[in-house]
Amino acid sequence: MIAKRLEGINEYYFSQKLREIDALNKEGKGIINLGIGSPDLPPHPDVIRTLQEAVVSPSIHGYQGYKGIPALRQAFADWYQQWYRVSLNPDTEVLPLIGSKEGIMHICMTYLDEGDEALIPDPGYPTYGSAVKLAGGKPVSYLLKEENNWYPDLKALAATDLSKVKLMFVNYPHMPTGQQVAPGLFENLVRFAKENQILLVHDNPYSFILNDNPVSLLETPGAIDVALELNSLSKSHNMAGWRIGVLCGSKERIEEVLRFKSNMDSGMFMPLQLAAAKALSLGADWYSHINSIYAERREKVYQIMDILGCKYELNQVGLFVWAKIPDHYQDAYALSDEILYGSSVFLTPGGIFGSQGSRYIRISLCGDLSRFEQAISRISK
Repeated sequence: MIAKRLEGINEYYFSQKLREIDALNKEGKGIINLGIGSPDLPPHPDVIRTLQEAVVSPSIHGYQGYKGIPALRQAFADWYQQWYRVSLNPDTEVLPLIGSKEGIMHICMTYLDEGDEALIPDPGYPTYGSAVKLAGGKPVSYLLKEENNWYPDLKALAATDLSKVKLMFVNYPHMPTGQQVAPGLFENLVRFAKENQILLVHDNPYSFILNDNPVSLLETPGAIDVALELNSLSKSHNMAGWRIGVLCGSKERIEEVLRFKSNMDSGMFMPLQLAAAKALSLGADWYSHINSIYAERREKVYQIMDILGCKYELNQVGLFVWAKIPDHYQDAYALSDEILYGSSVFLTPGGIFGSQGSRYIRISLCGDLSRFEQAISRISK
């Protein structure tokens, strides 16, 4: 018998869909998967070289500290200062993570008791809700609508019963819509959190992709008092499989999360930490390089959306293109299945991100130009 905490927790959608795609591929379908945002490009050569040089050392293979090596914490602090204009104490306000997805779980387990509530964006990353449930809490959706530029209606939220709400997950640049941060949004969120005694959790892995102005919630005055921020090297540095993330926040909050994390996992392999520190030291040329590639791919994705008759905004950022489907489809699942079984191309239905995504489709920018051109050819037919 499985534990009660898994009741109502389904297998992650992409885990299920990848099995289905694998079965179709065994039938010879040759599915082109444009769904998952797993960067296909390699990290910078200097990052790989650092890993290679470190891993041969005979004295580097032991357990590491739970807080990460000082060099990595300092590298994260320097990165935040350079790109986000945020000053962090590397000894007390920076906690390296074995991937930021794990950090979501750490936070939920640290702060949520049975019956506590957490505000979850709809549409939004499905892991937020799952982690809240696994921790014994109750996810409460707040709706993000296109007519409100995918921003929360904080006035409407404040009028609801927030007495049991302890956490609020926010994510800008937003996944899946690609919406950027509006002027004043973070200030309003910080004010809302203070007035309602809610801990903000800002998930920030997409700020460098096709975005000229990376921002952090912690740049907002007073945010450090009411917020934690998750970040990651998965997208910004093509290191998704390396599982390197970070949690930034006040000394008190970092110590609280560390109490759970230190009982959940151990320190990261030191060569990975050294390579991550090298990645964080890369200059603007690195981001320009990867974004020039993504920009070229995005033009191909726009072509796919045009063929499908979908409508999209040109100012969205991040690793995906989000678009509204034509009215004649029942929902995005219907469009996704039609393209999967009719053209052997997989596109992500927006409904997996919540009710507000049911009439939207998402296409990843992860794949070389030839894959997008082949997908265009298949869908056109």
